[in-house]
Amino acid sequence: MAASAEYLDFIKEQLSGFGPVTVRRMFGGAGIFRDDLMFALIADETLYLKADDASQREFEALSLPPFTYGKGGKRTVMSYWRAPEACLDDRDEMTGWARKAFAAALRAQKPAKSTERKPVRRRRPVKPK
Repeated sequence: MAASAEYLDFIKEQLSGFGPVTVRRMFGGAGIFRDDLMFALIADETLYLKADDASQREFEALSLPPFTYGKGGKRTVMSYWRAPEACLDDRDEMTGWARKAFAAALRAQKPAKSTERKPVRRRRPVKPK
């Protein structure tokens, strides 16, 4: 089931204390971005927040499951975990969890490839013997 416009608006409103975010529809759900970095996703009217080794234990301690999807008979587990219910009731709570998710997304970023060219090593001409 696709995420409704009402649910997306509600989540965006709950995130207002975190700062400006954009919501982009994708794969029947939506990605939530700040500064062009995805830190949350919505699938089936459920909010999932980015987690990593530094924050995953907090989700596990609350018995919150990770986002999974099936394709081709295989189940894939992603690094997004169901948001605590308190986030849906309390904007301050949402702001705190959004900050953790955004920090995890920042840590997960791959370093940008350098556009700087490496110097070319030139071989010295071989002198005939």
